[in-house]
Amino acid sequence: MYLKIKELLKTLNAANLAVILFLQFINLISIIYYDRIPAWAAILIVNIITTAIILFISLQSKKSESKFYRYFNYWYLPVLIMIIFKELFFIVDPVQGVIFDKYLIEADRFIFGGNPADFLYHIANPVLTELLQIAYVSYYFLPIILGYELYKENRKIELEYLMFLVMFGFFLSYFGYLGFPAVGPRFTIFNFSDLDKDLPGLFFTHFLRDYINSGEGINPHTLYPIKVVERDAFPSGHTDITLLVSYLAIVFNAKTKKFILPIGFLIIFATVYLRYHYVADLIAGTIFMIFTAWSGYYLFNAWQRKRNDETINLGKDADQS
Repeated sequence: MYLKIKELLKTLNAANLAVILFLQFINLISIIYYDRIPAWAAILIVNIITTAIILFISLQSKKSESKFYRYFNYWYLPVLIMIIFKELFFIVDPVQGVIFDKYLIEADRFIFGGNPADFLYHIANPVLTELLQIAYVSYYFLPIILGYELYKENRKIELEYLMFLVMFGFFLSYFGYLGFPAVGPRFTIFNFSDLDKDLPGLFFTHFLRDYINSGEGINPHTLYPIKVVERDAFPSGHTDITLLVSYLAIVFNAKTKKFILPIGFLIIFATVYLRYHYVADLIAGTIFMIFTAWSGYYLFNAWQRKRNDETINLGKDADQS
């Protein structure tokens, strides 16, 4: 029995293993705080089923010749990360019950002598707002864009490393949400209901804002948005993941880096300009990214060696194709 379980686990790539371990962590939190989390049983059931599906798909992708299982094994992750993000919606506030924005506001004011978003308001105009709102949403596609290039070029080990590092980065930032929940300056420093008036766009800004708000539990009729919004400001996941993908685009010498790098700059700038994040969130996101890239390299290769599989080399002998 032990040998069968061991062999089953070895079918998991590093990203799948990270997902399963994080799902079990969420299950553990749900069980410990079941009296505070009304949806704890539903979370537990969803995560158990998801774990079983991942194990099944991983096994089939090893055993079967079907392209479906191998394809699914790569591309289910963007959907799953959104599901896990929504699970945090039902966990963070019931467990913590407080937000820590005041400390982030104080940090920004200590560094800059005021609120950075106030300073940026002096350069605000509808064209810039429109550009940055579009860029802010494009963040969700950056890992997919780089991943698709690696997939089309059959760079399997680089693709698996990208998948793992991005998932690892997300999960580490989720620990930040759990340990230091915050909602961001659009709720604490500014009046959330005045955002469209303060920072109007041109064509898509309002729609894109509503799309982001709905993903965070806010609809146009929500009376007290700050009470229901995700506690996901610290660290800035937009900064963390954007820097990770930009870093990998450079070290993999990807063709898409010509798109990813300038868009990445706009995304990070947009986080403060559009009032989603404090600069302290960006600093934390950068630190999280550095730790993720450093530790993830060793963790990925350790698991690859455990599986007797190819390791990634980011040194001078790395693939420069």
